[in-house]
Amino acid sequence: MKINEVEAQVGITKKNIRFYEAQGLLAPRRNSENGYRDYGPEEVEALRQIKLLRKLGLPLEEIRRMQAGSSTVGDGMRRHLVSLERERRSLEQSIEFCRALKDREEPLDALDAGALLEEMEQMERSGMTFKNKQQGDTRPIRYAGAIVVAVLMTALMAGIIALMAWAFAADPQDAPPLPLLVVLMAIPAAVILGVLLALAQRIQEIQKGEENDAKNY
Repeated sequence: MKINEVEAQVGITKKNIRFYEAQGLLAPRRNSENGYRDYGPEEVEALRQIKLLRKLGLPLEEIRRMQAGSSTVGDGMRRHLVSLERERRSLEQSIEFCRALKDREEPLDALDAGALLEEMEQMERSGMTFKNKQQGDTRPIRYAGAIVVAVLMTALMAGIIALMAWAFAADPQDAPPLPLLVVLMAIPAAVILGVLLALAQRIQEIQKGEENDAKNY
């Protein structure tokens, strides 16, 4: 089974599938004829297990221990429940903190943020954690790389087409026959089409919520 078929069957993006392979959670065989990855029922089931456990919030290391047999499902869930309980207590504390602020009608300029931050930091020192949304404020624009590459490649191929057309117009007698020229110009045109299709697919993957390795793992 090819990766596209696995993506459709399991509902995990190709990017995620390759990431799990790089993390050692998945080891598909290679087709001896073409060298492509060949996903069988075992890999499909492993991906379903990974998808389930990740939806429950288990870290990759815990999943790795389960796959290796050094930890049972129950062992992993007990450890994860401890983490979830800690998160729940922290969430409850955040809710209480917000409730304490909801009746304050002063403008933001009058809010003593320093005193409130000191109070929060004291609570954090006692084991509480608050959601730190500012950590995501510097997330890089994930479209930029793909768009830059697509623009450069498209410009290069368009330049080649323009150069061919100019050469034919400048000296039609020494230029290749028109049918051959059309074929030659069709090659960079096909490359442009392929680049644009790849860019569209890449953007679609990102919009579908493709997981950011550094942020989510």
